[in-house]
Amino acid sequence: MSPDLEYALSLADEADAITLAYFRATDLRVDTKPDLTPVSEADRLVESRLRERIARDRGDEPVLGEEEGGEDESGWIVDPIDGTRNFTRGIPIWATLLAYADRIAVVSAPALGRRWWAERRAGAFADGEPIRVSAIDRLEQATVLYGLDRPVPDRAWSAWHVRGFGDFWSHMLVAEGAAELAVDAEGLAVWDTAPMRIVVEEAGGRFDDPVSWNGLLDLSGLR
Repeated sequence: MSPDLEYALSLADEADAITLAYFRATDLRVDTKPDLTPVSEADRLVESRLRERIARDRGDEPVLGEEEGGEDESGWIVDPIDGTRNFTRGIPIWATLLAYADRIAVVSAPALGRRWWAERRAGAFADGEPIRVSAIDRLEQATVLYGLDRPVPDRAWSAWHVRGFGDFWSHMLVAEGAAELAVDAEGLAVWDTAPMRIVVEEAGGRFDDPVSWNGLLDLSGLR
């Protein structure tokens, strides 16, 4: 494990400690952003704390985050809570997403007790165990996952199993071989996709924003 990955995992530890302390809190403060999406005080605090720590430890490295912005994608990319709607309603499917320089990714979902990470040319892992996309290449044997902001294509109903999972979890299920295709929402930002790309590709799959798949399934009529 490289020093960069070790550092990213330690950032995820710090984020988890904050998010779990706020999860299902009865006094959680939630605001609405100009784009009408929710943001909680936990989102803001996680990003602020991680920015402070990176500035202290690795001050020459830029940070791009969902809540405080930035433009440079060559350094740290932070989504403090992916799945804020779930977080604010007490649903445990949310995660902190971290990427570094298109080389390091950490997806930490503490309420699920799961964590995924990857490093370029070093593979992808879930909870310390190597993961790999599935070898299924026929739709009739495949599990396909769709974010429900869009109609499910007719051909998808020929799959063995169709589910409506979205956000980070659908892509991690592809990476660990539990599903073959994940079609997420349109218009995702770089902090939504950068960690997913690294984990899925290092697990042997393919990522074409906002779609991840095992690289074997024919995507005709499925996107």
